[in-house]
Amino acid sequence: MWRYCYRPFVVRSFSIPSESMENTLRIGDRVSVNKLHGASERGDIVVFKGWNNEDTIKRVIAVGGDKIVCCDAKKRITVNGIALDENYLFPDDYPSGEKFSYTVPDGKLWLMGDHRSASVDSRSHVREAGEWISEEQVIGRAWAIYWPFSHATILSRPEIFDKVR
Repeated sequence: MWRYCYRPFVVRSFSIPSESMENTLRIGDRVSVNKLHGASERGDIVVFKGWNNEDTIKRVIAVGGDKIVCCDAKKRITVNGIALDENYLFPDDYPSGEKFSYTVPDGKLWLMGDHRSASVDSRSHVREAGEWISEEQVIGRAWAIYWPFSHATILSRPEIFDKVR
């Protein structure tokens, strides 16, 4: 369950409840979320109304119209044929423990945690129930960790996603 810290009009705060986004986000981190971020892009970290109708945070890996496949010969996820070297993954974790191939429906998103072996994400929800997250379910894009101060940083999109068309 997410704990809301404050609810201003444009920016909202969320506390990270689980290890599914480690090491990018750690349990107890507080992040600022821009509610007026526009359309989600590959690589964004977004808060959305999740599969159990709870506020959830994951990374956007693919958007509507993208073909996402796991895995290539080097065990990397590909989006539209471009292999992702995901240097943000939890140390010694793998892109996915299962093979899959999907074309993301228009208006939907493919979302995954950065700690893949500890993340329940699009892989299980789409495979088991065909439940996609729509762009309308996105509350906003996480743009900064502000607490604890020792872990404060600006969150940016990884450059690897710039290669995907």
